[in-house]
Amino acid sequence: MASKDAHNQRSRGQPGFLPGAPDPDQSFRASSSDPGNQVWQQGVPSPSNFLPAISFPPGLEYLSQLDLIIIHQQVELLGMILGTETSNKYEIKNSFGQRIYFAVEESICFNRTFCSTLRSCTLRITDNSGREVITVNRPLRCNSCWCPCYLQELEIEAPPGTIVGYVAQKWDPFLPKFTIQNANKEDILRIVGPCTTCGCFGDVDFEVKTINEKLTIGKISKYWSGFVNNVFTNADNFGIHVPADLDVRVKAAMIGACFLFDFMFFEHSLAGL
Repeated sequence: MASKDAHNQRSRGQPGFLPGAPDPDQSFRASSSDPGNQVWQQGVPSPSNFLPAISFPPGLEYLSQLDLIIIHQQVELLGMILGTETSNKYEIKNSFGQRIYFAVEESICFNRTFCSTLRSCTLRITDNSGREVITVNRPLRCNSCWCPCYLQELEIEAPPGTIVGYVAQKWDPFLPKFTIQNANKEDILRIVGPCTTCGCFGDVDFEVKTINEKLTIGKISKYWSGFVNNVFTNADNFGIHVPADLDVRVKAAMIGACFLFDFMFFEHSLAGL
């Protein structure tokens, strides 16, 4: 009976995995129980209903059963009043609107002023107890199709000091394309954006696809938040739709990708038009 259950579990959709894993079905899958049963509070231990063979980076157990991650950028009133670029701050929530992480950008004023959306920075993501669980490092790089050798790249650490993945921009003359890679820089998934990201009175979707781009398994959406918000503030709202059983390290990389898209395509106050 146990072998039959294991066979049925392997037959349900595409499991979360990283290339090179000896047994992706058991090493990186999580239980598909209702995320509403999770307790969201400080110092939550790994839930007991996880499969015994699963080991999550500290703090990423919150992501294990989520198929929707909501990211809300906080409004910086000082930047609005003074017309200056301030450090970005984001709330990361589950589908019930409960905050699971908080992200703060670390960058120097010179970079924010003169490098603008291309600036190098570090985003530190903490859980509700204040423990840093994810670090996203963004170096100063280009994003022009005329400079294909030095395009955007993010490095994701979870926990801080341990690299778990990368997000790398790929050259394409027509569409914004990115690749999610594991710690060995092996390609895992591709992200393909629309030909225009202006988002005129509607959502902007970046599709998450398999490596051959034949199958769409999810999407990262920049939600249209209304004319006033999109025109007069930099506060953006995003949703990451992924399979619930996708590897938590890949989900962490997709959170980093969402930050990168915000910098590249939506950072300006007129980005929503």
